[in-house]
Amino acid sequence: MTDQTLAPYGALVLRVSLGIMFLAHGLLKVFVFTIPGTVGFFASLGLPTVAAYATIAAEVLGGIALIAGVAPRIVAAALIPVLVGATLVHVPNGWLFSAENGGWEYPAFLVAASLVQVLIGDGAFAALRSDRLLARFGVGQRDRVHA
Repeated sequence: MTDQTLAPYGALVLRVSLGIMFLAHGLLKVFVFTIPGTVGFFASLGLPTVAAYATIAAEVLGGIALIAGVAPRIVAAALIPVLVGATLVHVPNGWLFSAENGGWEYPAFLVAASLVQVLIGDGAFAALRSDRLLARFGVGQRDRVHA
């Protein structure tokens, strides 16, 4: 049974934690690895350089949006492909993120955490609820199932 009183606060904690993680990883690419370094890394993987810029933007802007509570379900869903990409990049390195060049368990966990955010909702104190944003674009309400 889900505690309907506390569940929105659990979703809030998850949302802010994910937001901080995404923001930190995006800024890591800017200030530590540098943008040219990140672009070079993506190019070394055979990815188009624009993917590096898109990833940095997604992580920084997505992180800020999650922390602020701007359409968190939509943002979390949009960030899943970034995490799947990170997981696939790290698969050859092995399981643990402490492996040389990082393992795949951490980005895989973040895929799961982002999916949980999508499934459980925006959480408390969301500035712009996902359902309201979707309604602005003509996407109707679904029947809600309460566990």
